Amino acid sequence: MELRGAEAIQKIQENYTDTEGLCQRLKTSPADGLSDNPSDLEKRGQVFGQNFIPPKKAKSFLELVWEALQDVTLIILEIAAIISLALSFYQPPGEESEACGNVASGAEDEGEAEAGWIEGAAILLSVVCVVLVTAFNDWSKEKQFRGLQSRIEQEQRFAVVRNGTVIQIPVAEMVVGDVAQIKYGDLLPADGILIQGNDLKIDESSLTGESDHVKKSVDKDPMLLSGTHVMEGSGKMLVTAVGINSQTGIIFTLLGAGEGEGEDEKKDKKAKKQDEAVAMEMQPLKSAEGGEVEAEKKKGNVPKKEKSVLQGKLTKLAVQIGKAGLVMSAITVIILVMYFVIETFVVQGREWLTECTPVYVQYFVKFFIIGVTVLVVAVPEGLPLAVTISLAYSVKKMMKDNNLVRHLDACETMGNATAICSDKTGTLTTNRMTVVQAYAGDQHFHKVPHPDQMNPKVLDTLVNAIAVNSAYTSKIMPPDKEGGLPKQVGNKTECALLGFILDLKRDYAPVREQIPEEKLYKVYTFNSVRKSMSTVVQLPDGSFRLYSKGASEILLKKCSSIMAGGGDPRGFRPRDRDEMVKKVIEPMACDGLRTICVAYKDLPASPEPDWEDEAGIVSDLICITVVGIEDPVRPEVPDAIKKCQRAGITVRMVTGDNINTARAIAAKCGIIQPGDDFLCIDGKEFNRRIRNEKGEVEQERIDKVWPKLRVLARSSPTDKHTLVKGIIDSTVLEQRQVVAVTGDGTNDGPALKKADVGFAMGIAGTDVAKEASDIILTDDNFSSIVKAVMWGRNVYDSISKFLQFQLTVNVVAVIVAFTGACITQDSPLKAVQMLWVNLIMDTFASLALATEPPTESLLLRKPYGRNNPLISRTMMKNILGHAIYQLTIIFTLLFAGEKIFNIDSGRNAPLHSPPSEHYTIIFNTFVLMQLFNEINARKIHGERNVFDGIFHNPIFCSIVLGTFLMQFVIVQFGGKPFSCTPLNVEQWLWCLLVGVGELLWGQLITTVPTSRLPCLKEAGHALGKEEMIDDDMADDEQEIDHAERELRRGQILWFRGLNRIQTQIQVVKAFRSPLYDGIEKPESKNSIHDFMAHPEFLINDSVHNIPLIDETDIETEESERSDCNNSLPVTLNCNNNATAAAENGDHLTPKDARLPAASLCRPASPLHNVETCL
Repeated sequence: MELRGAEAIQKIQENYTDTEGLCQRLKTSPADGLSDNPSDLEKRGQVFGQNFIPPKKAKSFLELVWEALQDVTLIILEIAAIISLALSFYQPPGEESEACGNVASGAEDEGEAEAGWIEGAAILLSVVCVVLVTAFNDWSKEKQFRGLQSRIEQEQRFAVVRNGTVIQIPVAEMVVGDVAQIKYGDLLPADGILIQGNDLKIDESSLTGESDHVKKSVDKDPMLLSGTHVMEGSGKMLVTAVGINSQTGIIFTLLGAGEGEGEDEKKDKKAKKQDEAVAMEMQPLKSAEGGEVEAEKKKGNVPKKEKSVLQGKLTKLAVQIGKAGLVMSAITVIILVMYFVIETFVVQGREWLTECTPVYVQYFVKFFIIGVTVLVVAVPEGLPLAVTISLAYSVKKMMKDNNLVRHLDACETMGNATAICSDKTGTLTTNRMTVVQAYAGDQHFHKVPHPDQMNPKVLDTLVNAIAVNSAYTSKIMPPDKEGGLPKQVGNKTECALLGFILDLKRDYAPVREQIPEEKLYKVYTFNSVRKSMSTVVQLPDGSFRLYSKGASEILLKKCSSIMAGGGDPRGFRPRDRDEMVKKVIEPMACDGLRTICVAYKDLPASPEPDWEDEAGIVSDLICITVVGIEDPVRPEVPDAIKKCQRAGITVRMVTGDNINTARAIAAKCGIIQPGDDFLCIDGKEFNRRIRNEKGEVEQERIDKVWPKLRVLARSSPTDKHTLVKGIIDSTVLEQRQVVAVTGDGTNDGPALKKADVGFAMGIAGTDVAKEASDIILTDDNFSSIVKAVMWGRNVYDSISKFLQFQLTVNVVAVIVAFTGACITQDSPLKAVQMLWVNLIMDTFASLALATEPPTESLLLRKPYGRNNPLISRTMMKNILGHAIYQLTIIFTLLFAGEKIFNIDSGRNAPLHSPPSEHYTIIFNTFVLMQLFNEINARKIHGERNVFDGIFHNPIFCSIVLGTFLMQFVIVQFGGKPFSCTPLNVEQWLWCLLVGVGELLWGQLITTVPTSRLPCLKEAGHALGKEEMIDDDMADDEQEIDHAERELRRGQILWFRGLNRIQTQIQVVKAFRSPLYDGIEKPESKNSIHDFMAHPEFLINDSVHNIPLIDETDIETEESERSDCNNSLPVTLNCNNNATAAAENGDHLTPKDARLPAASLCRPASPLHNVETCL
């Protein structure tokens, strides 16, 4: 299937004489198709494969659990828990003897001894909770995505001929040998050979990146490929390759979406080699890249991209906190042991007796348990849970905002995005050609006129001219779902004109019924030389009428009259034409509109005109109207882009359209503003600037271009990938850029994979693009990206809120446990109480703070960036400020509580004494302070009103209340296991008062300006540069090995593949670029890669003309251009000089600020003139 054109026909003739022969070999009939025999269909499925691309094997729940267990924080916890459990079951032999002395004061009571195992078990339970929640989230997300995919797949049906009748079958049931009926608008589900066709044109851009439609015919180019769109005509296709053997399937396999990848690769390299051989036979050129894609896949066994920004920072922070906790717990243990040893052997002067060893060991073990308690409190195990809950909650809610998140971390990475490279068509615009201006009856309407504003005679002629002189396959269909826009089928430009008729409250269908296609007398179809289409109809009186439409400056030259306001023709001299170009056509062109002229002419019945003399017939026309057509900007886009810019995100437009249209659309969207210092260039100029003499891309050159680049027009997929890679690898700014990219075509796959966050289009996107993406926009709308940014930032802020709260609890609990243990030989907060504080408050708090809904205010600040710390100085101020308050209160209560409340002291209580009121008050006060501090933690940027929007979050309110009730139950009824004793009303009120004091203290802390506290440090930075560089080096070494290995195959392929490069080069380059851009090219002129690196072999997309009605006949384009240039009567000056500079790549600086936004389009050459004003 990789052959095209004459080669393909030659191959068919060599092997099967003709398509009939091929049908016989496949035991099928071109007319009747396959028989409906189930066993035959099943056998075909077994031999040739089935028509679906097997999805990646889903990870089992246990695999996901294992992955979740790899978290550093969880590992530290697991170790602590196991030690704690082991120690709690350790009962030393031997009873205490008098000689050993009762050394420890305030030793464990029985309740503690019995409840010793609770601690370890509870930690393990918390780990299990975190792991299960994480794994379940991943699993349900995957299931959700697969469900969506299969739903989409089941809905796809296709018409095939079986037993001579046409039936609709699900795409997955198609088999090799089926005869499929294809028509405009179809997405071909399999590869095949055309056996009968009528004016068939295919858009192969999703496979080859070639924007011109390819004409298919039985005798010239019969090859039809899966994943391509039928743009015109109809026909019958014999299916020859399905599923993973089709072109799309092969690309899928290369991208690693098919089966043979990842773990299988390690298990069975031999099978892989055989697969490769098959792939090479099936599809020589593309599989040349197979090796490289595998190289990527080998790295791809590590997750798809480097760790997400937040994960990196959290891991680092968790390790730092873990180390600090370890040090604290070690010091605690050492101090306790030293104290014990000095007290026993020095002060009391005892000797170490052999029989006393077990008793001493018991004391040491008790000290170790206190140490482990300190460690457990120090490690914030709620952190992974908070991250997971926050992400899962966001992902669920983002689904409502039309964002289907495929990779959880993409959601949070999006909050850090600093640049978005967006497509134009369909994302910023509606992808619906629409008439927005018209000139008719001597009036220039700047919006579609009301029918009353036009003369009825002009209107009738116009309706007939458009209805008859358009391909009958172009039509406007009712919308798919209620409230949607009508569907445009067929040629987009013709649909725009038909839509214009409907906007004028008329209908084209009756006209077409009256004059069916067979009755058309003569049709001069559109091609790129004519740049117009004309249709002749015979009127009832036998005379003829010719209707014509086409590029305005070409058709206006053929007009000698124009319909005036009264509906009668009046003379139209060259002078009038020049004026019309200046007053009507240029302003339209400079608004980014494509101008089309519609005209007609009456011809006598006798003598019958000579229809072959086209030039004579299509002349002396009467102009009816000139319309301006555009692909309008989505109404919500300018506002969304404004939000992005306010949020510190640069939006760049990367499009295949010509530079003037792109610039006009960019100005309408607000991507470029007059007076800004920006760059608008096309792919050709971009490549000239970023490549050196050898044609290699240089990072320093890219660094000069990208910061000011706003519009990249006429760009190929490779340009897009190069730009994204260049921005990501750039070190010009101190912050490493985080780039989001949108894409819909198969050839956008590499750019989507390279970007930090890839957005694929849910409606227009191909399966390959979706597979390479992180988030799918279910409504193809740019404003949904802004919502993703908002959710991403919200995730980040939720984690910061949780950290601020969590670390305050940790700092206080660790210091209290540490000092308490050192001074009173026993922690004021018992292990089980610590656990309630630690686990429940953690888990609850993570739920409460991680589910805060996002607000618009999130978009008013700049992105945090990769290197920004997780804990800002303001947060550090809050953490330390609240810790001071809490410690002061707790130590006051610990050392003076019995006097204040007039109760018995709980310090140095005798062994096995019941829980004291004193220590219960300390515990209760501590928990209530945390509860009120949780409200403070809702704000992390120093805002005053901590209650702002609190009732928008019912989860938060219910958790705070729930925790309070639980605390009441524990204190009043917890008894021995919780070391609590019931408190009276007065004591409760005092505890509450101290808790509420947290809120007032919070206001006091906010008043202190952060800038006055230079001693504050930030914490939780991202990975250092050195660490990143090391990783890159390792990757590069791997890549070079693969490059060397590829050379042999490259040499063979060079000879086999040269003549196919033109059609497939985009796919090849797209798969090439991620690997070969950053490293030295292998020095060999025989390698296919080396040739590609040199500019003379780069096929440029940048000179395409934009044909008007249709995209055809590339061969004739060159001659047609020179014709256009020679025959232009007027100098088309679309603009003044400022943008000539921009066109040539200079910057539009503030001195040009007086230019209006609309005037951003001056071409630099006569060729551009034609192109622009068309």
